[in-house]
Amino acid sequence: MAIRILQRYREVMAEFPTSDLPPMMSGHWLMKRNQAARERTWTDATAALDWMVKHFLDNPPMQREDGRQAYASLDTRREYVLDVLPVGVDVSWVYYNRPGNIVSLNLVCCPDRHHPDLTCPLA
Repeated sequence: MAIRILQRYREVMAEFPTSDLPPMMSGHWLMKRNQAARERTWTDATAALDWMVKHFLDNPPMQREDGRQAYASLDTRREYVLDVLPVGVDVSWVYYNRPGNIVSLNLVCCPDRHHPDLTCPLA
């Protein structure tokens, strides 16, 4: 039984970089080489934040029926990104949009503070 589990683990690890399976940890996006692109790579936190805000505004979060805010404000999100991204901490914004779909926007640092052994895909 243990041998089968180990074999399956090795199969999944070999398939993971090219599969559609999202990672459990944001830094593991760096392992998905086929999803790396120069136009989605920034050296400036403000430029990365601009990309994230554009997609956030294109897919605004749902609104609660009672009128209260369902998620952190955009200003709070911006402040957080500019605080943590420059020190190598990944950022994920995950929320439900107005039609009820889940939206997941991720900025992954490279090198990554929490996964220093993972190399940058475009380096």
